[in-house]
Amino acid sequence: MDHQEVLALFDRQMRRDMRAEGDGSRIERDGPVIRHIGADPQAWNAVVWSDLDETTADAAIAGEVRRFAEIGHPFEWKLYGYDRPADLGDRLVAAGFEPDDEETLMIAAISDLRLGADLPEGVRIDRVTDPAGVELMVSASEQAFGENADWLRHRLLDQLANDPDNAYLFVAMAGDEPVSGARMDVNRGTAFAGLWGGGTVSAWRGRGIYRALVAERARIAADLGYEYLQVDASDQSRPILERLGFAVLTSTTPYNKA
Repeated sequence: MDHQEVLALFDRQMRRDMRAEGDGSRIERDGPVIRHIGADPQAWNAVVWSDLDETTADAAIAGEVRRFAEIGHPFEWKLYGYDRPADLGDRLVAAGFEPDDEETLMIAAISDLRLGADLPEGVRIDRVTDPAGVELMVSASEQAFGENADWLRHRLLDQLANDPDNAYLFVAMAGDEPVSGARMDVNRGTAFAGLWGGGTVSAWRGRGIYRALVAERARIAADLGYEYLQVDASDQSRPILERLGFAVLTSTTPYNKA
């Protein structure tokens, strides 16, 4: 896989030519900035791409703050390691944004992945298709990450109701106990499917569940004709993904504005 070529393809298909997510969402292109406007304040609202320099960045940041204030939505500025100017993150902080944890953009050609994985005895992977399954996923996420996941519940229920053909949602169950949850977004018209979630309850980590969830989603993505898998990886996920064949392409950090 040519890393620079794939990163350029990602930038074009997943950022500059991004399609709106979910019913009622839209893309707005405003000069050197592209933003995603969700259907409501709980949906995903973000600046997804920009083409700025030292002379234009501060005015563009101020313009985005005004625009999202007009519609009453909190939002994030999704900053990638190659975005310019080099001090864009510092400028966002100066404008009142709060940086979240830095993650690593990792991409793999599905055909290159090493995906053999066995689940622990007594664990199965279920496809989530209804609100009861969503509650299991949310429970697994809250236990794994130790934080409220109301935003996830809202997103998954909206996806099941309004875009069920793109609702690739999974929960790993140990008997009646949800121990991990993961989802996949297939980005129509692109070469990329995105893997999200995968947090595993602490007592079940290191036993192959995360790997098995990656394998399940990779199989489906390949069957659907996608060429690449993309992950915004945490420090915990990155070593596992590297062993599976994912490559580090750049960093990504959300800067949040209430």
